[in-house]
Amino acid sequence: MTAFRAALLDLDGTLLDSIPDLAFAANAMRVELGMTALREDVVATFVGKGVDNLVRRSLAGSLDAADPSAAEFDRAREAFYRHYHLVNGERAQVYPGVIDGLKHMRDQGLKLAVVTNKPTEFTLPLLQRTGLAGFFDAVVCGDTCARRKPDPDQVLHACELLGVAVTEAVTIGDSINDAQAGRTAGTQVLVVPYGYNEGRDVRELDVDGIVDTLVNAAQWVALWNQNQNAAKTAS
Repeated sequence: MTAFRAALLDLDGTLLDSIPDLAFAANAMRVELGMTALREDVVATFVGKGVDNLVRRSLAGSLDAADPSAAEFDRAREAFYRHYHLVNGERAQVYPGVIDGLKHMRDQGLKLAVVTNKPTEFTLPLLQRTGLAGFFDAVVCGDTCARRKPDPDQVLHACELLGVAVTEAVTIGDSINDAQAGRTAGTQVLVVPYGYNEGRDVRELDVDGIVDTLVNAAQWVALWNQNQNAAKTAS
């Protein structure tokens, strides 16, 4: 086991509560297409596997529904993107503990990266508008690699960008997509319990720890590194 040199953090549901903006765009899309609006908490369960999946699920009003026709999907996607560009970051809120947690990680000398399934065209403005952009040495988005979380490609790419081995990184997220991507790539995995996770309980996930806030995550990392350094000294 080695000490951590980097933390890879999910965006929606981990750093930011972006559901108000996403739900607004999803419902504006549905209304434009002649459908009724969905409750915000319902849309929250659709988040996690990228914007295109959010569009499909919002169009169907269900996690498990038949795919729309190509024409239906293209029309819905265009509407969602148009509405989301107008509100992206407008009502999104940084979760409690995020700023302090990121500061603690940075003070420990950790390199930080965002690893998100959100497309670049939404991610970079959102990080800027919420004041988080300056914390991160790298940003890996849903269109950066060939495959998105839960596949490991983005996690591996983030480690390459930061110049660290996967064993020197911890993945921090809120969902099964983050847990599977981090685990398959070979990182340690932490999850927060306040995110989305497609309506599932994070206690069901294969992770190394559940941390209430990013401050707790920073403390977990600090203790891990302290133990690794003590073991190295003892040997």
